[in-house]
Amino acid sequence: MSRAVPPPLPVAAASAGLTVPRDRALPRRGWARPAPRWIWLALPWSALGLAASVGWLQAAAWQVATLVIVLLAIADLLRLLYAPTPRAKRSMHDTWAIGVERPVTLEFEADRRQRLDAFDLHPGNWSMRHLPRRIDLRRGESASFEYELRPGMRGDFQFDGVQLRLHSPWGLWWQSRIGGEIQRVRVFPNFAPLAKFAMFSAEQASRLVGAHVKRRRGEGTDFHQMREYRVGDSLRQIDWKATARARRLISREYQDERNQQLVLMLDTGRRLMARDGEHSHFDHVLDAALVVAYLALRQGDGVGLLASGGESRWVPPQRGVGAIDNLLRASYALQPQPVATDFLAAATELSLRQRRRSLVMLVTNLRDEDMDDLLAAVRMLRGRHLVCVASLREGSLDQALAEEVADLSGAIRAGATAQYLEHRVAAHEALRNHGVMVLDVSCDQLAASLVEKYLAVKRDGLL
Repeated sequence: MSRAVPPPLPVAAASAGLTVPRDRALPRRGWARPAPRWIWLALPWSALGLAASVGWLQAAAWQVATLVIVLLAIADLLRLLYAPTPRAKRSMHDTWAIGVERPVTLEFEADRRQRLDAFDLHPGNWSMRHLPRRIDLRRGESASFEYELRPGMRGDFQFDGVQLRLHSPWGLWWQSRIGGEIQRVRVFPNFAPLAKFAMFSAEQASRLVGAHVKRRRGEGTDFHQMREYRVGDSLRQIDWKATARARRLISREYQDERNQQLVLMLDTGRRLMARDGEHSHFDHVLDAALVVAYLALRQGDGVGLLASGGESRWVPPQRGVGAIDNLLRASYALQPQPVATDFLAAATELSLRQRRRSLVMLVTNLRDEDMDDLLAAVRMLRGRHLVCVASLREGSLDQALAEEVADLSGAIRAGATAQYLEHRVAAHEALRNHGVMVLDVSCDQLAASLVEKYLAVKRDGLL
């Protein structure tokens, strides 16, 4: 039997987002404290004292009542202090996906009858439902309940046991204890779309993310097969020798070249700390990068990753759908940092690490003050690679322009936003003038735009 109860003070702090320092162990037992039942016990005791003070009752009777109450309280306290801590067990997944709610099961068992309030010490920045809970344990029997958790960040996290507030047998005291074991979990990007894409071809999966792919028939750079001529085939596809032997028109069919390489260059600096909705821009960037990486792997290309700016990672290009696991493990804990990104240093590192010509997709939030550094980096990369810069646009900018202007402050805000966007467009044009493909997209459009640009590069044989 379990039911929801108001959280005790330490529990309320945990539910408010406070985390326990990892450099010290949690105390397994806290001080015993008086329970609210003392109030109900103090009322008749005070009434007896008042009656004795006005002469309605002998003082000895009030003294005897006081002694009885003290002895009962001491006996109840000793029974609580010497009671063993109930056994707590947590059942949950070792890996989680950001923003996806999952159940956690807590199971308790005690050697005696015990009433307790339970709160799981989950990471403080996770949203939860149905905690804390009150449980009445019977001797030798177990009780369990489920609650729901939803992680709000990626990375490595720790559950610091289960906080238990034990009630004394007569309900005069309670004591905070920590039961259960410390468990560590990993929170990955939401890879549900990747699992869904596995059921479809690369072309069908690209449509699922909203990419508009122009279809071709029979064109490409790699020979695929010979087949009979179809209406619409170009004359250059016809194999005249095969036609002469078969005495009917035979066409050559080509496919997009395979075994090319894609390098995803992700900015982990301060530009990607902006938020649209619940998640940061970098969360959206990582989700989109994994989508285009998975589709590229399905196409037979190799995919690598370079993260720079704040935290750094390098994953050399690998082929095969299984390579997506390596990308996930290398990138799931990446977080943007409040530092300026050195694009030239990142381009230098990539040039030293990646010698083979590749499609380099740099994803950042471009500002006009970044242009000098970024142009130098692009010139270095274009010596060997094909470069595409995807520049994220904050949703708040579009909202600011869409709002009606009703006062001076609104007019100033709209004018400043328009000027900022004008400078942004000028920066994008400067990159295009240097032969760089530029995508100016919002977070919702990023995945589809990257997939569409990747497939367009493949279709046009630019690599």
